[in-house]
Amino acid sequence: MNNNVKAFLESLKGKKIAFVGMGVANVPCAEWLASHGAEVYACDKRDEQYIGAEICRKMKALGITFSLGEGYLDILPEMDLIFRSHGILPFQNKWIGECIERGQKVTTEMEVFFSLCPAEIIAVTGSNGKTTTTTLISKMLEEEGNKVYLGGNIGKALMPELESIREKDIAVVELSSFQLLTMGNMVNKPDIAVVTNIESTHLDHHLSLDEYVDAKRNILIYQNSRAKTVLNADCDYSIGGRVYHDMRFDVRGILHQFSIRHSVENGAYMKENGDIVYNDNGTETFIMNKNSIIIPGMHNVENYCTAITAVWGKVKPQTVLKVAETFGGVEHRIEFVREYEGVKYYNDSIATSPSRVISGLKAFGKKIIMICGGSDKGNDMREMVPYILKYVKMLVLNGDTAEKIYDAVINDENYDESKIVLLKTDTMENALKLAKSGAESGDIVSLCPACPAFDQFKTFEYRGRKFKELVNGFDK
Repeated sequence: MNNNVKAFLESLKGKKIAFVGMGVANVPCAEWLASHGAEVYACDKRDEQYIGAEICRKMKALGITFSLGEGYLDILPEMDLIFRSHGILPFQNKWIGECIERGQKVTTEMEVFFSLCPAEIIAVTGSNGKTTTTTLISKMLEEEGNKVYLGGNIGKALMPELESIREKDIAVVELSSFQLLTMGNMVNKPDIAVVTNIESTHLDHHLSLDEYVDAKRNILIYQNSRAKTVLNADCDYSIGGRVYHDMRFDVRGILHQFSIRHSVENGAYMKENGDIVYNDNGTETFIMNKNSIIIPGMHNVENYCTAITAVWGKVKPQTVLKVAETFGGVEHRIEFVREYEGVKYYNDSIATSPSRVISGLKAFGKKIIMICGGSDKGNDMREMVPYILKYVKMLVLNGDTAEKIYDAVINDENYDESKIVLLKTDTMENALKLAKSGAESGDIVSLCPACPAFDQFKTFEYRGRKFKELVNGFDK
């Protein structure tokens, strides 16, 4: 543990610290601070059963006090420091402003990690592809012998890792727009910033498209002149039609770009024959052909080009090839579950937006049976309909958005009821039953929701794992 982290922990002694929202990040962080003698309070509107009995038992054993239910925020005026869950946004929760007006500090796990991390930080954000890209970067660096700390929005808290992380290590961090929204204290950080792409999404949680894009911009606008910025040469970062949105104008350090459509001057790109090369200001190095990548889909070729550009100079081409030939993909991202009675089942629960659905459908290269639907986050479902009509033979809809997606499909000018079977039901479980009964040997069934899971599940991970549990239980 370095001196800055020691000083931080020492400064918390005798202070009352609240964590609001007991999710995957705040729980381990609360436990970590409590284990170092801090007086910690766990605040959540939900009850212990929802949080988890074993999780609550462990926290209580560390001396953590619970404040749950309707009055869970009542203790906040007594607190010295408050950690909000990343999904609790300032403009939707007036208590945050009230705390600041009282002179209290409101922060997040990731803000503290960035301010104290002694190691090099590679940070990845974007509307799509960030988890796979973050994972690829981590695997490539690990294969080269580096000690890598992987976390952030990928589902692992990094603040507790401050106890063991060293200067020579590397932190690879996935950052969502919610995490980046208030991260305005990243002086000279991150060392490498990656923005996979930007599209209109999460507008149910952000005030506007402007605010969403500005949150993403935070990943690079605090870098210094020595930092590396990786952007997508195929992406229009001026989405919304306003020039200042183009993040190329925000680059403070050295710009690197990647592409699967054309050459770039400083980064990885794919040639017409499928070869992936790195162009270092005119000097090209062959890395591999796209066919060496075992996870399906051109979006994953793009993810590899992104990751290669981020780690170039730290990772050898043969290391990239080894990862490409062995890495089977991230859980919930076109994840192969099993083959049953000649039908292959895939879990693509992460596909919570139409653009993700489009990428998933293109990956299979044939007409599939698609399970779709969930909670509504305000996306326009019409953009994925042409791809559904092209790549789907049976569409089984469920959840809150079933009717919305159904209407988008039948109202498309190219809709032909003789070429696609449309079914509607209430739950994902019942949708799987319908898909299974309609599938024949040689078919592919993919959970490809286009929506978040909150209408039926806590998160998309819970939905994906339930899907896998059901598929793996077919013959039991």
